[in-house]
Amino acid sequence: MRRLRHLTSRHRAPSTNIALGWLLAFNAGAVNAGGFLVLHMYTSHMTGFASQLADGLVLGSSKMLLNALGAILAFMAGAAVCAVLVNWGRQRHLYSVYALPLMLEALMLFPFGLMGAATLTWNTPFAVPLTVLLLSFMMGLQNAVGSKTSGGSTRTTHMTGNFTDLGMELGKMFFWKRHAQIGTAPAEQVLHDWTRMRSCAGLIGMFVLGSIAGALGFKYIGFICVVPLAALLLALSVPPFVRDAKHSTELLAFFRKKAD
Repeated sequence: MRRLRHLTSRHRAPSTNIALGWLLAFNAGAVNAGGFLVLHMYTSHMTGFASQLADGLVLGSSKMLLNALGAILAFMAGAAVCAVLVNWGRQRHLYSVYALPLMLEALMLFPFGLMGAATLTWNTPFAVPLTVLLLSFMMGLQNAVGSKTSGGSTRTTHMTGNFTDLGMELGKMFFWKRHAQIGTAPAEQVLHDWTRMRSCAGLIGMFVLGSIAGALGFKYIGFICVVPLAALLLALSVPPFVRDAKHSTELLAFFRKKAD
């Protein structure tokens, strides 16, 4: 419980940012891959939806346009809700400042896992079932959590940035080794960042593992497979809430004592 509390604590450290990012990347991979098996689209892939938005405009396809617009707006709404919750928690100096959006995602995943198949038939104004908007909202919410906790350096729902950063660090490593082997001395020493490489590689690896787990889960047991994912998020978010409740009780007792 102590380790879980530190992962979503308001006091951040590079090690906790990496550990939380890896767990959230696993969760995002599972939801994203499982969602593809059911919906035939990746609900965290905003680059693809942005391209689809443009294609819909050019081709005059209102359905394609609305599909992309709905997913993009839902993803942005999730990120916006995360920002509101985090800033609200910061103003009140809560320990659960980063746990608030994760708790919301967990509370959304539980009913989704229990009645997810039914949401496939719920129509929306964007010509896609409610499932698409829910998953996109949750991915936006979660991606913003990783960004908030790490100061913008961690993205957990899409891997483009992580592959880019990993490739750049590998390039710097090979550049340094090449010049060291041929005995030349570059004007400026080029050093690769092992911590950044480990973080990016870990995020990619956990996303892939989560994708495998999600694909297998959705294939063989259906929507119910997201319940363990919700339980993971709940386990991450509950400890700070317990600490807030304990702190509130202590403050209440203190003020009552002063009043007496």
